[in-house]
Amino acid sequence: MGKGGGCVPSKKRSAESPDQDPPNPDGDGPVPAQERAPAAAAAEVTAPVTENHAQTIKKLRIFIIFYSMYGHVELMARRIKKGVDSIDGVEGVLYRVPETLTSEVLEQMRVPQRDVEVPVISAEQLVEADGLLFGFPTRFGSMASQMKAFFDSTGGLWHEQRLAGVPAGFFVSTGTQGGGQETTAWTAITQLVHHGMLYVPIGYTFGAGMFKMDSIRGGSPYGAGVFSGDGTREPSTTELALAEHQGKYMASIVKRFAIPY
Repeated sequence: MGKGGGCVPSKKRSAESPDQDPPNPDGDGPVPAQERAPAAAAAEVTAPVTENHAQTIKKLRIFIIFYSMYGHVELMARRIKKGVDSIDGVEGVLYRVPETLTSEVLEQMRVPQRDVEVPVISAEQLVEADGLLFGFPTRFGSMASQMKAFFDSTGGLWHEQRLAGVPAGFFVSTGTQGGGQETTAWTAITQLVHHGMLYVPIGYTFGAGMFKMDSIRGGSPYGAGVFSGDGTREPSTTELALAEHQGKYMASIVKRFAIPY
């Protein structure tokens, strides 16, 4: 008993059990769960609910668009795709441009059958790419008419400048050493300029392979290249390695320019 006859409450109050329902001040029994304070109601949750916010990472895509009559440019295109695919977060997609010659003419020229697994691209699909690589054989120092016809079909995209700022480059095939390994790409740059695309040459990034003189090799600072001769010569190991390097190099440039998803 303390002064004044009152009881002094003990400072050693026992802690309430977390499993014990709080008393109901308005009557007997515990307070219903729906009437408790939010914090008290949350205490009853035994396992927190977690949400998965992981986002699917979309790969950057480089369209490798080519015209190949006897297969040389297509071989390079496939090797370029290998280089592109080796860079994390980037993938290469192969496309052909439409053929402009009739089947009768192609037969007379002994052109082999096309690989049907590689689809034909339309001009409108170009806007879906994060980067573009165009491959074609030379015709008197400039691109083959099939590729030129495809570029001519992109007038609608040019009018709206829908390809402006897209990185792009070239790879070529010529019949002889003086047949246009550089001029074929050089004269094609005008197509990119009018669209506002960003021309990406490989320069001398291939290193020592760009300077060796011990074997015949296509390619230049403008892009990968192959000598086809009369159509029977196969691309050399160095030419294919240069093509793969261009794929890797282009993929790294596209990643540098890309806006993160």
